[in-house]
Amino acid sequence: MTDQRELAAALREAVRGEVDLGVTARALTTMDASNYRRIPLGVIAPRDADDVTAALSVCREHGVPVVPRGGGTSIAGQATGTGIVLDFTRHMNRLLSLDPEAGTAVVQPGLVLDRLQEAAAPHGLRFGPDPSTHSRCTLGGMIGNNSCGSHSVAWGTTADNVRTLSVITAGGERLRPGPGWAGAPAGLRELVEGELASLRTGFPDLPRRISGYAVDALLPENRADVARSLCGSEGTLAVLTEAELTLVRAPRARALAVLAYADESGAAQAAAGLLPYRPLTVEGMAADLVPSAADLPRGGAWLFVEAGGDTEAEARAAAEVIVRAADVVDALVVTDPARQRALWRIREDASGTATRMPDGSEAWPGWEDCAVPPARLGDYLRDFRALLAGHGLRGTPYGHFGDGCIHVRIDFDLLTEPGVARFRRFSEELADLVVAHGGSLSGEHGDGQARAELLPRMYGAETVALFERVKDVWDPDGLLNPGMLVRPAPLDTGLRFSPLPREPVDVAFGYPADAGDFSAAVRRCVGVAKCRTTSVSGSAVMCPSFRATGEEEHSTRGRARLLHEMLAGEVATDGWRSTEVRDALDLCLSCKGCRSDCPVGVDMATYKAEFLHHHYAGRRRPAAHYAMGWLPVWLSWAARTRTAGAANALASVRPLARLAKRLGGIAVEREIPRLAGEPFSRWWRRRRTSAAGEGPLVVLWPDTFTEHLSPSVGRAAVRVLEAAGLRVALPPTLRPRSGGRVGDARSRSALSLLTARRGRVCCGLTYISTGQLDRARAVLRRTLDLLEPVLATDAPLVVLEPSCAAALRTDAPELLHDDPRAARLAARVLTFAEALERHAPGWTPPAVNRPVTGQTHCHQHAVLGEGPDRRLRAAAGLTGELAGGCCGLAGDFGFEEGHYDVSRACAEEQLLPSVREAPEDAVVQADGFSCRTQLEQLGGVRGRHLAEILAQALDDEA
Repeated sequence: MTDQRELAAALREAVRGEVDLGVTARALTTMDASNYRRIPLGVIAPRDADDVTAALSVCREHGVPVVPRGGGTSIAGQATGTGIVLDFTRHMNRLLSLDPEAGTAVVQPGLVLDRLQEAAAPHGLRFGPDPSTHSRCTLGGMIGNNSCGSHSVAWGTTADNVRTLSVITAGGERLRPGPGWAGAPAGLRELVEGELASLRTGFPDLPRRISGYAVDALLPENRADVARSLCGSEGTLAVLTEAELTLVRAPRARALAVLAYADESGAAQAAAGLLPYRPLTVEGMAADLVPSAADLPRGGAWLFVEAGGDTEAEARAAAEVIVRAADVVDALVVTDPARQRALWRIREDASGTATRMPDGSEAWPGWEDCAVPPARLGDYLRDFRALLAGHGLRGTPYGHFGDGCIHVRIDFDLLTEPGVARFRRFSEELADLVVAHGGSLSGEHGDGQARAELLPRMYGAETVALFERVKDVWDPDGLLNPGMLVRPAPLDTGLRFSPLPREPVDVAFGYPADAGDFSAAVRRCVGVAKCRTTSVSGSAVMCPSFRATGEEEHSTRGRARLLHEMLAGEVATDGWRSTEVRDALDLCLSCKGCRSDCPVGVDMATYKAEFLHHHYAGRRRPAAHYAMGWLPVWLSWAARTRTAGAANALASVRPLARLAKRLGGIAVEREIPRLAGEPFSRWWRRRRTSAAGEGPLVVLWPDTFTEHLSPSVGRAAVRVLEAAGLRVALPPTLRPRSGGRVGDARSRSALSLLTARRGRVCCGLTYISTGQLDRARAVLRRTLDLLEPVLATDAPLVVLEPSCAAALRTDAPELLHDDPRAARLAARVLTFAEALERHAPGWTPPAVNRPVTGQTHCHQHAVLGEGPDRRLRAAAGLTGELAGGCCGLAGDFGFEEGHYDVSRACAEEQLLPSVREAPEDAVVQADGFSCRTQLEQLGGVRGRHLAEILAQALDDEA
């Protein structure tokens, strides 16, 4: 039994990098992207090779296993362990050198692939292998798994692109493996030279043979390449500290041919025939993995075939040759880089979207990447489908058809004993099927725990025994990643679902996509780790807090892992009271970016609200929850007592403002926003006493921010909506006991005034984001009561604040899942642009004819959609694109004490640079109050809602 205190003390004395044996660090590394879970003793982030040597020495002395880990996106369980995890992503993550003339690069194991690609691109170079996780997988992990990616038909596997490695053995010996037996440990050459005959006959000749150890790379005819033999060894032989890689010359232009076939078998049969045309990619996927709106040629399955050239015309010509040679149902050739990226994103997200079947049921890895000879792929897929059907299972194959490598997530039942038993039977039979087709159990992601037990079916007992002897030469004490590849743990043990509660957890939200089961919602995160990307492109949002801190616990995956461990109760043992989960969620901005950008639809904003609801049940909350969570109440009081001016005056006195911020849990760096002298609804009543106009009726939602802080947005919206021929009304503020009518926010008769119940509509967002869900439910029920006259008509609700619209469209029906009126309300909610597009389709907006800058609201991107807004801007002559990401203020987040630095870092990522770099005559659009406040306080820039921009243009035309 390891003495953890003694181990921790020894490690901290020997290692200069971070040594963390705490709950959070352990919980974050219990899983990778596989079905498996192992609880480590702790995590070390070594600073350099000396740290690695020191850590190995201490662990060897204490008999503690060591697991090297990169991005943690491995599919087979090889990035998990019960000892010490070495996290190379924190410090050993640099590009050490790049030689454009030699076409080489020297990297540390924690370097993310995309960072190498960005450095190589200006020289016309790139690293050939490119897994779909390229934005977060590390070079060390790629070497450990011998990763491939979509371009392997042109540029091979990682092993094909490695020159030399620098490694440290479990015994502390530093070696530099390469060709010609360079860097071989003592005894390896003698072992291999005694097995030459079996090595020459015992390994299938496949482009994607990843399973087992690549001992055949040590044959004389293969240059006795020790570095190549280490690729795919999954950290079981030595610890990588440095790698010299070969770069390839990237084509100057590319064209993407999307070839459509009737079904996946047709696509699979055609793939091998395209290889003589020397394509860069031959990727396949079927219709059930493709969003219905995807811009693809008609068909039931597609091949994504990329061709290169020195010019766009040359690349297009090469792609058209491939189209003519292919027997297709339909085809499309794309040369526009942006459109190519959009199409490739469909394929890259498949590893996440495949985790849900079309009916919403769960699907899992485990047989993620078998490979067969490409010419046999069509036959193999037919047999594979038959095997699935025979076991009553479903899965959707996709992947590297040109290499005969298939990815698939299968709807295994891994929660019950019968389901796990069927998982084992299927695995055994599928292994036999793959071998019968001359294939490899792993074609990209490695064996790990998922397939290592079945390697004798592929290689035979003698070759597997040879693998064990190789392991013993490199690692005689079995210190490195034990249970992987050789002497493996059974494939049906240590499943990550086994410790989760079997009965549904009592929760507040309905979780309709997960049948009301919070455990199933948390299980959505399979570790794909798209949230760990360090940069975003286009309008993407997820995950701004991770990009600000670089810490795993501040990624969507990290938070989901902590919630998983909270439910499991073995590492995080305090349940809903867990301070580790609370601290990880503290920097979640509730931007909802993961709801749309996460391939598996994790919704961390909802999970955070749920957690806070339980965590603070019956306990005092942070001051900010009262100050900003109850903001609608405080602002309403100020309006009713007409004390906005006095509040503004007091807030301008610095000592008083400082005291108020301290009492309210508000960051001292923040300025308190000014309250409007005249709330929007008071202006509305002063302006008119009845709804005017004869056009279609729309009900304008007076959200808290528009009502009390920026009524100019509401006034502008009224101006534009009426100019478009619409009749505008506000929701009722009195609910007559006998019902009512939609009018101008007031009841009409003395009797109704005497018997009515007064109130104002509210989306409950500030209560939801602070986890005050009982209060949020009460507010939403009051809102539904007030809106019954509106819901009795077909009038839409136009909501100007994107966060409020998102709350009404998604949070309200999920929180009030027992009230059908909430779903009816959600269906009525329209954004400003949606209302104009649907209810005034013939209206032509005024010509602004200026460039636009700013940022798409994160909730707009994640929940509401941007199409109508893009079209409205284009019709008004607003040119250019808005930035993505999150402004960083995010409602109460950026105001809360302790969040200022992260809030500012988020703003500096895209929003502030986009405004600084915009043309002088650019219009700054920011539809959210938070975005406008952040622009004003951090950038000294006034942003305007799209309604304000159009209203100003109308006035200019008048």
